[in-house]
Amino acid sequence: MICEKCRQEFPSQYYFKTETVCIECFNKMSESEKLEATRRSLMKHPMSSTTFEIEGHRVVKQLGVVRGIVVRSRSLFGTIGASLQTLFGGNITLYTELCEKTRGEAFDMMVSHAEKIGANAVVGVRYDATEITDGVSEVLCYGTAVVVERKS
Repeated sequence: MICEKCRQEFPSQYYFKTETVCIECFNKMSESEKLEATRRSLMKHPMSSTTFEIEGHRVVKQLGVVRGIVVRSRSLFGTIGASLQTLFGGNITLYTELCEKTRGEAFDMMVSHAEKIGANAVVGVRYDATEITDGVSEVLCYGTAVVVERKS
């Protein structure tokens, strides 16, 4: 990823609080800038909800089901590293990072699908995961694409 402040490449977002700036630039920011950068990363698509409505808006048109599907396998090195982490117990960070990245990709694909059919929001967002075969999993993110407008 490329830092929007110093234009240098930096590792995956899962090491830092934001995906737009590197940790060095993040640490130099004011508290309000840090809050804004973190909020932008956490809220990539604010017009999505697990409920079937978005507060302050009304649904004017339902466009149908949209989805994002990612099928992912563990690498040999990831499997070995995660196996070592299981010996010590606790959070298996290699798998956690892989799961978060996969869910994020499925969500982004779903939002892209919604935008392509003219939606400005997705409601009823859900995730489902299935192990297809040993070490290969499918993550599905789905919801209902809608057009919403502010309530008057």
